[in-house]
Order: sequence, then C-alpha cells, then structure tokens
Amino acid sequence: MHSSLAVTVEGLPLGLAAVKFWNRDKFRGTAALKRKINPTRVPIEKKESVRWLENLRQSIDRFGQPDRCIHVGDRESDIFELYCLTQELGTHFVVRTCVDRLAGDGSHTVAAEMSDVGTAGQHIIEVRDDAGEVVKVALDVRFKRIRVLPPIGKQRRYPSLDLTVIHAVEPSAPKGRKRIEWKLLSDLPVASCAEAVEKIKWYAMRWKIEVFHKILKSGCRAEDAKLRTADRLANLVSVFCIISWRVLWLTMLARTSPDSPPTVALTDEEIVIPDRLIGDAGNRRTQPGTLIFYLTKLARLGGYLARAADPPPGNTVIWRGLTRLTDIKLGAEIAGDLTVGN
Repeated sequence: MHSSLAVTVEGLPLGLAAVKFWNRDKFRGTAALKRKINPTRVPIEKKESVRWLENLRQSIDRFGQPDRCIHVGDRESDIFELYCLTQELGTHFVVRTCVDRLAGDGSHTVAAEMSDVGTAGQHIIEVRDDAGEVVKVALDVRFKRIRVLPPIGKQRRYPSLDLTVIHAVEPSAPKGRKRIEWKLLSDLPVASCAEAVEKIKWYAMRWKIEVFHKILKSGCRAEDAKLRTADRLANLVSVFCIISWRVLWLTMLARTSPDSPPTVALTDEEIVIPDRLIGDAGNRRTQPGTLIFYLTKLARLGGYLARAADPPPGNTVIWRGLTRLTDIKLGAEIAGDLTVGN
C-alpha cells in the first residue's frame, strides 16, 4: 500500500489524500534485473514508481486546488516524470533528491554547480545523539535556481525544468553519528535564507507519514492480518487507516489546538466515560473543559502518568487509551442491554 497523507504546515494530519494498492509478481531478483536493464530508460508506466504519479493525480482530484498543495516526498520520489506532472497539473513539490542530474547546458551536474554556491545562512535543528540526549545542530543553508535536464534516455519526451536546489548540511562530520545532509529540490522560487528554511521545514513534515505507518503496523497490527482475499484485506486495511489517522490526529490536535472544546474531536461518550473514571486533579495542570484536558484523561487510561513536567501525550498512550475506552464503552452498552432485558 502506497499512501499519501495530507497535513497542515503545523503538522496536523487532515487525512489520507490517496491510497494505492498493488501486488508484485516477482519479489526477489530485482537487484540483479537492474544490472541488466537501465532503469532510466524504462517508461515510467512500466515501473512501480508510477504509483507516485497516480497518488499525485488522486490527491489533486480530491482537493481541487492544486496551486495550494505542496507534495513532499523522500528520495524514492526523486522522479523527473513527477516534476513534469506537477507543472502539468499546476501544483508544487519539495522532494529530497538522490540523483545528481545534468544541469545547465549539459556539461556539468547539479552538484558541480551547487559547489560554487556560498552559504546564505544557518538553520538550527534539534537531534538526538547516541546517548539519547537532545542536542542543537547548525546546518549551513545554500540554494540556487538551476536548469535541470531530464535523463539522457528521456530527453526527447520530457523538457528541461527550472528548479530550486536547496542544500542544508552540517559544516563538519560529528562524532558518533552520520553527518546531516539534506539535498532538496522544489519548483517553488526561493529568494532568501528564510524562504529556504521554510521549504526545509515543509520537508521535515514528511516524517508524519512514518508515524502514521508506525501506528498502522504497531497499533493496528495491519501486517498480521490474514484474510482469504485481497479485496477483504484491502477493506480491513482501509478501516485501519482511518483509525491510525484518528490516533495521529488526536495526538497532534492536542499540540496545535489544546484550548479547543473537546467536542471538536471526541464524542459525548468519549467525554463522559473518562470523567467518571478519572478525577480532574493530576492532569498536567491543564485547564478543565478544554481538549487537552480530556485528551490527557484519555491518555491516562493508556498508562500516561500526566506529571506536570511530562510532555504532551504521544501516539502510543493515545492508542492504548482509545482501545481501553472502546472496551469500557462496549461493556457499558452490554450492561445497559442486560439491565433492560432483566
């Protein structure tokens, strides 16, 4: 399953924009096949990577406002056909690139042209070292608008594109971990270091799809599902996708809109039951009646300690709390039915 998650610039997941299911006829031997066939000369329609283009079209069809969408992808989505399609559809992209393509008049590459670009400024990020401690790292930021050429075997089919290349790199290699080196490609213009950092922050939102897949696999345990037909499996995974999105949505909503009323995200039963089970004291000093107040109670059902110095609840405790709340709600409904029957 190849999925596309829609998120705001603040990181709030809005739902899945597109999903593509497919089955491989051959699972092994693809590496040996690539040694015999040049992948750049194979039409995109005959490659699995066409799913990136299909999801792009599905997303645009669903939203209907292509100029407002920024499609973010990792190095697997560094596909020249994808860049051409975004121009055709009138949308935009920020992708982490892994291919050093020909640039300018074709006598040099993008990397060679970027080597002459000076540092425009620095961007400070936080990372964890080997000891698990959070440390701040300064990245040198460089950017330039470059004429990028299509692969040699596809130059008759696709035009050259004027794209913005952004590099965010640690000045020197640190001890104990790999050097941070982000090389991004975008169709959007960049005129300052602040605009380049904005695109870097957009790319950082790509990690939300990894969190979504973690909930899907570890929480819903989608990979353990064993059904008789592919259609049944697809239907089950589709339901799991909705559940996984809601867990991620609740987690991020507590951070982006903590003072909202709880009814924007929870049903009446999901508000009443935690009120009866968990007292109002000891909820990280959150304001009673707010969304974060009830999400903290929900997380406490999942084992969250809710100490004053604790960070906001994460996906795992929200998932456990929702699971337990569902069981309690089901038990209450059964007890009500039994009472009526007696």
